[in-house]
Amino acid sequence: MDWHRFLFLLLALTLCTAVLCIELNEKKGKSKESDKSDGNNEDTIQIVISNTNQPDEEGSTEEDDGLKEQNEGNKLKFVLDKQFIFNTFQQSPVDPIGATSSFRGTVGKRNTEVPGEWAYHVAGEEDSQHKQEAMNRYNEGLVTLFPIPQKSEETVPKPTPSLLSTSVYIRTSVGKSSQVAKAYDQFKQASPHHHVSRELIGFANLLGQHGVEFNIPKAYELFSNLSSLGYPNSQFAMGLFGAYGLVGKMDPAVALLHYTFGAVSGSAFSSMALGYRYWGGIGVQASCERALEQYRTVASIVASEVSEAGVGPAIQRVRLLDELEGDRGTSTSSGSNVLNSDILDYYTMLAERGDVQAQVGLGQLHFQGGRGISPDHHLALRYFQRAADAGSPVAMAFLGKMFLEGNDAVEPDYNQALRWFQRAAEQGSPVGQSGMGLMHLNGKGLPRDPSKALQYFTMAAEQGWVDGQLHLGNMYVSGIGVRRDYNLAAKYYNLAAQSGHILAIYNLAQMHATGTGMMRSCTAAVELYKSVAERGRWGLLLTEAYTHYQEKRFSNSLILYLLLSELGYEAAQSNAAFMFERGEIGDQIYGLLNSSNITPNAMLSKALQQWSRSASQGYSPARVRLGDYYYYGWGTSRDYTHAATQYRVASESNRNAQAMFNLAYMHENGLGLKQDLHLAKRFYDMAAETSNDAKVPVALALVKLQVVSYFKGVGLLSGVEEGGATTIITPEGDASFFDFVPKKPNTEQVNHNDHELDEYWDLYLITLLIGILGLLLYGRHQANGRNIRNNAGG
Repeated sequence: MDWHRFLFLLLALTLCTAVLCIELNEKKGKSKESDKSDGNNEDTIQIVISNTNQPDEEGSTEEDDGLKEQNEGNKLKFVLDKQFIFNTFQQSPVDPIGATSSFRGTVGKRNTEVPGEWAYHVAGEEDSQHKQEAMNRYNEGLVTLFPIPQKSEETVPKPTPSLLSTSVYIRTSVGKSSQVAKAYDQFKQASPHHHVSRELIGFANLLGQHGVEFNIPKAYELFSNLSSLGYPNSQFAMGLFGAYGLVGKMDPAVALLHYTFGAVSGSAFSSMALGYRYWGGIGVQASCERALEQYRTVASIVASEVSEAGVGPAIQRVRLLDELEGDRGTSTSSGSNVLNSDILDYYTMLAERGDVQAQVGLGQLHFQGGRGISPDHHLALRYFQRAADAGSPVAMAFLGKMFLEGNDAVEPDYNQALRWFQRAAEQGSPVGQSGMGLMHLNGKGLPRDPSKALQYFTMAAEQGWVDGQLHLGNMYVSGIGVRRDYNLAAKYYNLAAQSGHILAIYNLAQMHATGTGMMRSCTAAVELYKSVAERGRWGLLLTEAYTHYQEKRFSNSLILYLLLSELGYEAAQSNAAFMFERGEIGDQIYGLLNSSNITPNAMLSKALQQWSRSASQGYSPARVRLGDYYYYGWGTSRDYTHAATQYRVASESNRNAQAMFNLAYMHENGLGLKQDLHLAKRFYDMAAETSNDAKVPVALALVKLQVVSYFKGVGLLSGVEEGGATTIITPEGDASFFDFVPKKPNTEQVNHNDHELDEYWDLYLITLLIGILGLLLYGRHQANGRNIRNNAGG
């Protein structure tokens, strides 16, 4: 045996020994964990419902022995393990929505709690005075962003997973700009001696937010240092840099590694990025179960931060391609667009003049936010009060909701809430009926009575109100006041989910994930969890990115879209592709990419990647653009067959008229598909039937098709036969009129260079037909003018 073989054998034995040791350690660890738990984590789910400290029918509350001492508080923990067990869950004092109850189940062994000490660790500073000063600055910033309730005994917001996760610096966008600027001034002063403050400033540098300088290289420097210290959100930021090569070399493998470390440590962004990669099979083997684990973790955080009404931040998914093509508000667009300022001014004028409907509409808009309008509870209260004084039951019900939940405009007041809910319910308002049911269910302002709550929720649900549907689902899934019925629970959750109720979507995902009341479906669960996760406050960055784009700050816009693209937002992916395609990347990002010797073709390659991701999530125009890239060879090699495949998918799955038209053209000219004029006509007709905008180009294309078909019919036009199949030969691979010129037997093929016309003969023919049509219309117009003058003279 020579020494090479000896070393190889020694290495193999070492590896085998290491693997065996790892297996033994894992078995020991699992056996210890199984002794502490019931060993049945797969069948437990988290159901979020909207009652607080709700006992069972006998008036008692069951408790899990393992969490009794830890979780005494004012939230219930609802774990479904063939039957539901009530537990209490400690509510965070900085939870912005105190009325929400979170029912948490086992979602994995990951610990998302952030240890208090290392969150306040001071980098390389032994002087206790500097440490205390930095901590004070940081706490002052938190108090500015999240004011302590007056009745609370707390003096400093307690760190929680949601507060110290990626949502912190984004949730601040909802607040007043003066408060945000003041808070970030405190963070900036604390950042030299405080890691968490430094991380917040790093994200502000990366995104150009909150009055902090937009400086990507500086952000990279901060995140590089913090990620080496194990900070989860900095791990995500380094993954983002690696995914796109904004600073340094683009390395998807390194990006995946950072996302994995960040997700394990509790970063919500990293969990979303990793879940999306497992869901789409991007850089990893597709795994529904792993995607479910990641998305469920983030969805549980989002569900715990929404109000009882399931009202989360209003996420605007404006797509730049739709806006360019004038398709805003159509079925292919976001469906919810930024409100035009002129329209807002018009309704404001109506409301000030006493129009009750305008007052109610503006009150709801400012209460929930949306269409580019940030929530403003003070304005909402003003409009609701005026409409309620005029007798509007809807305004009365929303006043009840405001007093029930409490916000920055009013303190929670159950008596006031009951007063307004009663007045609204008496007039048949489903919002008021649902509010009355909630107060009866929770015993707020009146004695607890589940049977009356059931009556009110049923009346509200029958009128289609989503809150009533959600609460009915909660009652049926928990068996409170009714016999437990998972099928009815799923029915009402589905109805509420169709209207976009976040808690209903989350609860339905839980049922799909565990097969409760239905067949277990990992695919359905992941899609629902993903929908909830994307409704987190970080989705507000979509509106911010769109605003930057409108104001020509392309670098700021693109970095936001790229970040959200990594999280799996389809609208961000299509918008990033749109900007790469048009070269609208801004000076700062261009300088970073240009330092890597980027070429125009490489820019199109980046656009192709984003179009591909967007298309895989069902955006039909992105699928068509993907076909265009393969058809013309943009950012990739030209491939007619692949282009035809993309067009066919868009045609069959989304009934896209443009895709049908392109398929017709390719069938007509034999590009990537067998030449078939009958199929070409069929697709042209389908395109005209699908979209009115396609009727004119289809009419012109059919005229050309009829001309070609006629010449082929009389033998003046034919294809070149090779092996029994009709093929088209051109120097560039494109169809040309002269490929169909009849050939004499035993003669050489016609050389294209001998003709004056080029391969785009069909465009010339269409232009000629349009010109003839214009001349005819002009002649008719002149003749009509002469007739009118003659009649007038007679």
